[in-house]
Amino acid sequence: MPLLRRHASWISGLAVLTAAAIPQPASAQTVSEMATRMDAMQRQMQAMQQELAALRRRSGAQKQALMGEVRERRTLSREQARLAERQARQQQVARAGGPGGARPAPSEHTPVILANDLVCNSGSYALGSAICFTPGGFVELAGFYRSANTVSDVATDFNGIPFRNNPQSRENEFRFSARQSRLSGLFTARVEPTLQISGYYEIDFLAAGVTSNSRESNSYVPRIRQIFATVDSLDTGWHILAGQAWSLITTDLAGITPLKEQIPLTIDAQYVPGFNWTRNPQVRVVKDLAPGLWAGLSVESPQSVLPPSPFAAPSNVNVNNTGDAAGQLNNSTTYSNNSIPDIAGKLVFEPGFGHFEVKGLVRFFDDRIAPAALTGGLRTSGRSETAVGYGVGGAATLPVIDKHLDIQVSGLIGEGIGRYGSSQLPDFALRADGSIATIPVFQLLAGGVYHVQPGTDVYVYAGWEHATRTGAFNTTGYGSPTLVATGCNIEGAASGSCQAETRDIRQITGGFWHDLYKGSYGRLVAGAQVSYTERDAFRGAQGIQPSTHLVTGLTSLRYYPF
Repeated sequence: MPLLRRHASWISGLAVLTAAAIPQPASAQTVSEMATRMDAMQRQMQAMQQELAALRRRSGAQKQALMGEVRERRTLSREQARLAERQARQQQVARAGGPGGARPAPSEHTPVILANDLVCNSGSYALGSAICFTPGGFVELAGFYRSANTVSDVATDFNGIPFRNNPQSRENEFRFSARQSRLSGLFTARVEPTLQISGYYEIDFLAAGVTSNSRESNSYVPRIRQIFATVDSLDTGWHILAGQAWSLITTDLAGITPLKEQIPLTIDAQYVPGFNWTRNPQVRVVKDLAPGLWAGLSVESPQSVLPPSPFAAPSNVNVNNTGDAAGQLNNSTTYSNNSIPDIAGKLVFEPGFGHFEVKGLVRFFDDRIAPAALTGGLRTSGRSETAVGYGVGGAATLPVIDKHLDIQVSGLIGEGIGRYGSSQLPDFALRADGSIATIPVFQLLAGGVYHVQPGTDVYVYAGWEHATRTGAFNTTGYGSPTLVATGCNIEGAASGSCQAETRDIRQITGGFWHDLYKGSYGRLVAGAQVSYTERDAFRGAQGIQPSTHLVTGLTSLRYYPF
């Protein structure tokens, strides 16, 4: 408006000058005077035109500046609205509002690695201005008794329960152990309101070096349980994990979320037969498809479980090799031949009254068959064999009585999937020609947890793993009916008279956990567990089918300082 008023004044002045230039009838003017006046007026008009042009240029620049400022304000407004919307969405996804205006608490569906975002919660510590560190873990003293001597620590070798010919089957076993004590740490970094980068480590002491023993110093080495990093984008619904973690095959409690796996509550560190799991290096991608619907795909480090004795591969067939100490592997054990990683996929659905999973697994196994003889003076060429294993399964968790009773069932069936069960049944054996024969297996777990009161839980689980006879009808196959089993129930019988191979492992177990103290000084918890495990072998020569069992009792006292 000021600019328009100034233009109007110049136009008025121009009109006055023009009127003055018109000859008046009452005055006489000479030609020279008129020429002089016209020249002055022309110069004034040129000056006015120049000033008008300058004003136009200045007003254009001001207009452009004003338009730029408006655009900046609009952009800033849109950005602020976008950030506010993303922050609100993050808070909606990552937090559930507390009643009565209380501070929001993490939802049961909130990834643990996202529960400490934005502001370091109680129990977390700020590292600089953008990272929160949450320590975790516990100190445990466990005691356990077994009716047979498996020579194991707090993790039971279910597939190693001795048959009655072995003196260990007639011996008892008692030990104390502090080795399941655990240390963990969670680092969370907020890149922006809906983008989070996290790192997690978790170790215990259930590992043994060449100098580890239980005599005097009782020194054992730390073991990696989990070490991984995650990137979570809440506004796009993409989640990436890289590192060592529970397998994608392991059942989750909520969504597909690291540190939210549904682990049996047992004291026994090998859990329950029928429980599907590994902890190994992997790269995992998860997508939030819709509210209550997730899909995940994982590429995981491969390894094959081979049958124990009496299985024996022919001398010309290479199925595994001793670890190379110079290459930082354990030279007191063997490693299988694998050229392709395991591939696992899972779809999870939560309709509002439970948690449901459908999962699948694809595996690859390799061996090398060398020339076995000379033919016409020339050695025949060897060959490499590759076989494919697979597994399909599912899981369901239902809150039968809200906040009191949860029941669960999970299972996996396929070929070459023994590695993914707690009993560690073998993945494959060999055919008569040395080629790989994947072993059909199914794994089933059912359980229930009753929350008696806050801080007191009672649980019961029943698990079953079953393998099917396959491969050659000798010690290169698995479960051959020609194997000798006549001495399996005779104490002191030669090992060659008990060539039993496991067909079924079943267990029923139950126990409880109870908070002795929970407050500002941490949490002190007591627990107990009793289990009955049965190991049945295949029927061998003369129709004999060996069987053995194990009764185990465990107690635990744990202190959680964080």
